Amino acid sequence: MTERERDSAGKPLNARPRDELGRPLPRGAEGVPRIPDDLQLPPNESIAEAQRLLDHNMPFHAHEVLEGTWKIASEDERELWQGLAQLAVGLTHLMRGNKSGAVTLLQRGHDRIRHYEEEAPHLLDISGLMMWAEHLIAEIERGLEIPTVPVPRLRIP
Repeated sequence: MTERERDSAGKPLNARPRDELGRPLPRGAEGVPRIPDDLQLPPNESIAEAQRLLDHNMPFHAHEVLEGTWKIASEDERELWQGLAQLAVGLTHLMRGNKSGAVTLLQRGHDRIRHYEEEAPHLLDISGLMMWAEHLIAEIERGLEIPTVPVPRLRIP
């Protein structure tokens, strides 16, 4: 049995390459660049980078960026960042073909961000994100095929 890679503190690492949706690939395969585990961007940088990744059909990586900001967010914004990360994971599940997981995570993300609709911080389009999630959930629950998954817009245009 091969010994697992570990960081300097002894925490297990998953050093296998990953595809654009975050799925592990065989060792030695060429994957996409990974988001560093310790990446913690301030809100505006996090939103810009997450949007860039979403625009390039990499919602798993967008989730990792948003999760890093969630970890350092102030108490009053922690739920917001968790919800944004969950929306990205929901999109990841949908693009991987896991419709049940997609509905669950899209609904959780929707329910977390709705508390910020009245006074959306960082120019986030909370209303638009909620409508995007509601639309996707409805399409999935109707059993409709979604040939092109609409990319969410994080900020108000």
